[in-house]
Amino acid sequence: MSTVTTPDGTTLFYKDWGPRDAQPIVFHHGWPLSSDDWDAQLLYFLGKGYRVVAHDRRGHGRSGQPATGHDMDTYAADVNVLTGALDLRGAVHIGHSTGGGEVTRYVAQAEPGRVAKAVLVAAVPPVMVKKDSNPEGTPIEVFDGFRAALAANRAQFFIDVPTGPFYGFNRPGAEVSQGLIDRWWWQGMMGATNAHYECIKAFSETDFTEDLKKIDVPVLVMHGTDDQVVPYADSGPKSAELLRNGRLKSYEGYPHGMLSTHPEVLNADILAFVQE
Repeated sequence: MSTVTTPDGTTLFYKDWGPRDAQPIVFHHGWPLSSDDWDAQLLYFLGKGYRVVAHDRRGHGRSGQPATGHDMDTYAADVNVLTGALDLRGAVHIGHSTGGGEVTRYVAQAEPGRVAKAVLVAAVPPVMVKKDSNPEGTPIEVFDGFRAALAANRAQFFIDVPTGPFYGFNRPGAEVSQGLIDRWWWQGMMGATNAHYECIKAFSETDFTEDLKKIDVPVLVMHGTDDQVVPYADSGPKSAELLRNGRLKSYEGYPHGMLSTHPEVLNADILAFVQE
C-alpha cells in the first residue's frame, strides 16, 4: 500500500493513479468514509487523462488510528504532508461533506502554486452548528444524538444513516441501492470509533468563515436542495457568498450523497469547471 507518515507518526493511505505529468485532482472524502467513496470520480477523471489522488483521513479507512489529531487543523496539516510528499502543484482539490471542510482549511493556507481550483460538494462550511452567529444552524442536540448513537451501536448507526438521509433513500419513490448502503457501512466500519466520534465535533462545530474569505482561487460550490445531512440554506449559498471567486451550482431535489446517486451529472459539471 502507498502511505506517507505525518510528524506525529500516523500513516496515511493514499491512491495515486494516472500520468505523473498530468494535472492532479485530489479528492477528500466525507465522514466516516474513505477514499473508496470516490470510485465513480476516480475512474471518470482517470479516463479523462488526469492524475487522481485520494487519501484515507487519519482514523478512517486504511490509515493509522491514532489517539489524537481528529480535528480540522490536523486534517489540513495531514493534507499538506501528502501534497508535499507527492509534490502536487496546480492541483484541483475536491471535498465532499467533511472533506469539504478539510479542503477549505487546507486551500486557505496552502503554499502558492499548490492549488489551482477547488470544489466543495455538499460541504460543511461555513459552519453547521446553531449558535448566536449562525441562528439557522443545526442544534447541537442533533450532533449529541449522533455521538450517542455511535457510542451505543456503531454498526447499526452505520446502517441507519445510508439507508435513510445520506442518499435520500427515505424519500417516497426513491430508487434504493443496497450496494451503496453496504459500501457505506463497510467503509465506516473500517475506521476507528474514536476518530469517528471526535470527527463529529470537527465537522459540526468548526467555523470556516475566515478560511473561505482567504481563498482566492476559483471555487465551485455544489449542493443539493434536499440535503438532509448538511442543509442547503445553511451551507452552499453562504459559502459561495463568502468566497472571493466562488460560484454556486444547486441541484434540485438531490441528496447529500449525490456524488454516488448522480455521478453522471456531477462528474460532467466538475469536468467543465476544471477545464475552464
